Amino acid sequence: MNPLLTTGLDAHRGSTALSVNLNKVALVRNTRHLGIPSVMRAAQLCLEAGAQGITVHPRPDERHIRAHDVHDLAELLKQWPQVEYNIEGNPFHNLMDFIRTVKPHQATFVPDDTAQATSDHGWTFPQDAARLKPLIDECKSLGVRVSLFMDPIPEQMAAVREVGADRVELYTETYARAHAAGDHAQVLAAFVATAQAALREGLGVNAGHDLNRANLTEFLAAVPGVQEVSIGHALIADALELGYTQTIQDYLRAIHRAAKTKA
Repeated sequence: MNPLLTTGLDAHRGSTALSVNLNKVALVRNTRHLGIPSVMRAAQLCLEAGAQGITVHPRPDERHIRAHDVHDLAELLKQWPQVEYNIEGNPFHNLMDFIRTVKPHQATFVPDDTAQATSDHGWTFPQDAARLKPLIDECKSLGVRVSLFMDPIPEQMAAVREVGADRVELYTETYARAHAAGDHAQVLAAFVATAQAALREGLGVNAGHDLNRANLTEFLAAVPGVQEVSIGHALIADALELGYTQTIQDYLRAIHRAAKTKA
């Protein structure tokens, strides 16, 4: 069994892990047939700079991450045994095929539609419970941790535990939008309450979507128990200006600043 299923990110000693979503690298690559920018090279540079995880979200239309990327990254990460591999997607589309063959450390179930430009909502309970449970059970039988993409609704956390998931990934776009507008205290409070509810239920807490260098520290300083943040769009945009190494180090510093406020 994958030890990360039960122990979490023990190597990070309780700090929040940074998982880099490489979808946007693949999106740019796919506009030409030259193989650049390289998803593999991006992963290598991010890991060398200190990222603790790699995330991909392969969609059925392969608009960005393609099937060979998922498998190529799995091979690369054999050289990085301390690094976590997180594959996101809708388990009722193409995600489960990858889970069965690759057996990543974590599967993040996201209820996106094939036509969506990006994820924009979480699962809803009890409506989604019956169809999710057998797929969650299958993942766990394969030694794969399951995280469910969820809106910040504390009352939903008990249902997540009941369906058998290990973690939630809090969908943070509402926080990011409110933070940019300078009026986010009430929105942030909902994330705090949801994380607290998740922790009471024995769930791990991840977070992602539109987190960036400007809003990450405040989010992590306020929201308890966040084990992993998955960041793609903003991080890759920063890397276009700063390079992968400086960008990863900036995000790790943002995480460290949050940890210091809690110390």
